[in-house]
Amino acid sequence: MFLENTVNHTEKFGWIEVICGSMFSGKTEELIRRLKRAQFAKQSVEIFKPTVDNRYADELVVSHDENEIRCTPVPSSANIRLLANDIDVVGIDEAQFFDDEIVHVCNDLANRGIRVIVAGLDMDFKGNPFGPMPALMATAEYVTKVHAVCTKTGNLAHFSHRTIADDRLVVLGEVHEYEPLSRAAFYRERLKEQEAKKEISKESNE
Repeated sequence: MFLENTVNHTEKFGWIEVICGSMFSGKTEELIRRLKRAQFAKQSVEIFKPTVDNRYADELVVSHDENEIRCTPVPSSANIRLLANDIDVVGIDEAQFFDDEIVHVCNDLANRGIRVIVAGLDMDFKGNPFGPMPALMATAEYVTKVHAVCTKTGNLAHFSHRTIADDRLVVLGEVHEYEPLSRAAFYRERLKEQEAKKEISKESNE
């Protein structure tokens, strides 16, 4: 559990917090909660997200339950380094969509005394580590893994299963394109998909 009062004011370094998990697990909700608490404490806060994420609004970070906070969309992680001046707290949403430079950016900001809070998917729709998230989790002081509820079993879910036929790595979507699944449910769905592909391949060769 992250304790915000464990601060040595003689040390001029910040830190990195990572909030990760599957889709519909409350990552953005937790990010917004922490950032709004910082704003209430009169700290200077700046929030960033990748420009590719335009599902709700260009200049808002919005959770699935429609909680929101104003943000700055940026095309690359290098822009964050340039824009985060004289800031106490930096929030970054959908970090998995950023380039690998985001790891160095977050560490540079923390080394400048800034509290950096990052939220993102830890795995892609195939269950593989997603983009720069593993490196961010490795270098962060605090990692919070949140879970959704599996739509098939009711157990804790930490896989984001894509329900549409699209093999691209990045497909923005919501409940019509993704569902949160437990390990067992995800494994069964992946087996079904593999069997379906084999059948299609067999029929095309006949």
